[in-house]
Amino acid sequence: MKYWSEEIETMSRSEIEALQLKRLKTTLARAAHSPFYRELFRKNSINPEDIRSTEDLTYLPFTRKNDLRLSYPRGFLAVKEDEVVRMHASSGTTGQSTVIYHTAHDLNEWTDLVTRSLVVAGAGEKDVFQNMMSYGLFTGGLGLHYGAERLGMMVIPIGGGNTHRQIEFFRDFKTSVIHITPSYALHVSDVIKDMGLGPVDFNLRLMIFGAEPYSEATRDKLEASFRVRAFNCYGLTEMNGPGVAFECRQSEGMHVWEDNYLVEIIDPATGQPAGPGEIGEVVFTTLNREAMPLIRYRTRDLAQLFPETECPCGRNFRRLSRILGRTDDMLIVRGVNVFPSQIEHVLMKLPEVGTNYQIILNRVDNLDRMTIRVEIYGKMFHGEARELRLLRKKIQHELKEQILLSTEIELMEPGALPPSQGKAKRVFDNREI
Repeated sequence: MKYWSEEIETMSRSEIEALQLKRLKTTLARAAHSPFYRELFRKNSINPEDIRSTEDLTYLPFTRKNDLRLSYPRGFLAVKEDEVVRMHASSGTTGQSTVIYHTAHDLNEWTDLVTRSLVVAGAGEKDVFQNMMSYGLFTGGLGLHYGAERLGMMVIPIGGGNTHRQIEFFRDFKTSVIHITPSYALHVSDVIKDMGLGPVDFNLRLMIFGAEPYSEATRDKLEASFRVRAFNCYGLTEMNGPGVAFECRQSEGMHVWEDNYLVEIIDPATGQPAGPGEIGEVVFTTLNREAMPLIRYRTRDLAQLFPETECPCGRNFRRLSRILGRTDDMLIVRGVNVFPSQIEHVLMKLPEVGTNYQIILNRVDNLDRMTIRVEIYGKMFHGEARELRLLRKKIQHELKEQILLSTEIELMEPGALPPSQGKAKRVFDNREI
């Protein structure tokens, strides 16, 4: 199967742009029903009907993650609450979730985009799909799950972890396509070797990578280790989740599904459009979402758009490079978005903790490890070993509640960590991707 939605996927550039303008006008009219955009349009004297081309979009203000956080929980909702059938959420810089709502229409369209993405990578209805991503509020699990089911694949919703069981399922159910983070794939590869097994023992042929950045060298290593093709999947919760852009079999950038998303690349410092082929911040506008349209959303992801639109695969959707970095301090640890400020928020609430701390990231056996070194507040510590153990467990518990990750805690004596000389260096990321 070459196409999932052939009529859309084979549109010319002029047809794509005409559809984008039509859907943009509908999106702006919908957005005006949400409290946030209604007030934004009023304050800036914006009439959605004045937007007559996609280029006119640049006259509208950006939407930022902090806007979503401050409008929690329903400030962006553009439909009646009883029309919402699902919500997802991602982390905010202070621990406040950013919530995205979906109508039945939204979920149907998102599922179709994911199905289209799987087809573009070469998956088919005869494949067995093992989804090794977390389920729940995180969009990666459910997003790919429903797309794979719509394609007709048998889906194994195993989630992450329990590596030996994952490998057992590879063999027992003849898994042919997996959805996995690159770092976890490296770990699985090591365990397979330790078990005395190799590619010939499995039926794997495709790997879908998402949720964290990685290098081309990592992809090459994993393709050689598993003897399969690996494809990049790009998405973010604010734009539904996975399926915003996807690599085709050419593996020369990810096709942005422009019938659903209008993409811009801007200079992150000035907010002005970047030049053709320049690296800049990726900005998206939803074009086909009912419950929660987002206009000019700044992703903080850095990438570039390829100038060519024609692709040997037959699609004319523009292609986005792999994500090259971030404009903020967000960390991605085992596929989870973590802001240092979230960790600081937890630590500084604990009276037993001093003011100095460090966040250490390492990769051990191809798995991310986060260690927090934190100074004890001298007046709250009485020198008992039991007291230290309880404090360590307390910090671990509080952090897991906030960032959803297990951490190692190293308690330090007051003054043990280097004092700040100007801007404090808190994060030491020793991982290599």
